[in-house]
Amino acid sequence: MTISDWLIDVALLLVVFRQLREERLTLRTVLLPLALITWAGTTYLHHIPTAGNDPLLIGLFAGIGIAFGLAGGMITRVRFADGHIRVKATLGAAALWVVSMGFRLGFAVWTSHTSGGAHIARFSAEHDITSAQAWVAALVLMAFGEVVVRLGVIVVRGLRIRAHHQGAPALSALA
Repeated sequence: MTISDWLIDVALLLVVFRQLREERLTLRTVLLPLALITWAGTTYLHHIPTAGNDPLLIGLFAGIGIAFGLAGGMITRVRFADGHIRVKATLGAAALWVVSMGFRLGFAVWTSHTSGGAHIARFSAEHDITSAQAWVAALVLMAFGEVVVRLGVIVVRGLRIRAHHQGAPALSALA
């Protein structure tokens, strides 16, 4: 793993830890994590392999990311106060994020060592995973699913809460 790999992982962890204190839901709140995963995607996701059981592996990991994002978005505190949508990550939401980030980081570190690489190569051969890029795509799309779904759930919840309090349409833009 390179220094930039470590930095992006730490930055993604800090995004949620920053939300342990309540803050306004703004466009910046949404764009920062999206920018980080976009960078990760353009850096690592060169193509999505479709041979063998690669789509199954990728779909499984993406589905896990979506489930984590849904759970994290649902247990994040979202409320309307002083005319603004306010969000605060609960300890549970932060824990889900740390577990998923820790899994991806641990996997990357483990597979960069000889024994981990050998285990993954053997598992891949036994289960018709055709390339290392399938693992990369699975891990990146897991992160994408988690980030996008978590943000989506939080934004929708916030807009619905604001609409309830203001009597405005739920599809209004973030303030």
